Amino acid sequence: MSMASEFKDFISKGNVMDLAVGVIIGAAFGKIVDSLVNDIIMPIVGKIFGGFDFSNMYIPLNGQDMALALVEAKKVGAVLAYGNFITIVINFIILAFVIFQMVKMVNRMKKAEPPPSPVATPDDIVLLREIRDALKNK
Repeated sequence: MSMASEFKDFISKGNVMDLAVGVIIGAAFGKIVDSLVNDIIMPIVGKIFGGFDFSNMYIPLNGQDMALALVEAKKVGAVLAYGNFITIVINFIILAFVIFQMVKMVNRMKKAEPPPSPVATPDDIVLLREIRDALKNK
């Protein structure tokens, strides 16, 4: 079998296609979660903590002025952008929680598979067992 035909067989299998669809949908879902965190959750958290803008929180490492926005401070030199890290951690926690809930829902929707039905014993085996039992009784 040539490498091209093996690759074609690999690609045409359902699991690979399912994975590709999952990755594409996951990327789109990640953008939704990013927007949820950056546009809805973080402004509310910032308001609760006195108007902080977490995305612009940083520690200057090259003596930059703390009044600069993060983008401007990065132009001047290295910064430790911990506010962005906090935002990404919150992103991850929300995404992990949503995926957990989705998996939980899918598992609940799956029906429990019925136990396999017992296989009927062939007639010749039943006959041999009857003969064996009859010989035991003699």
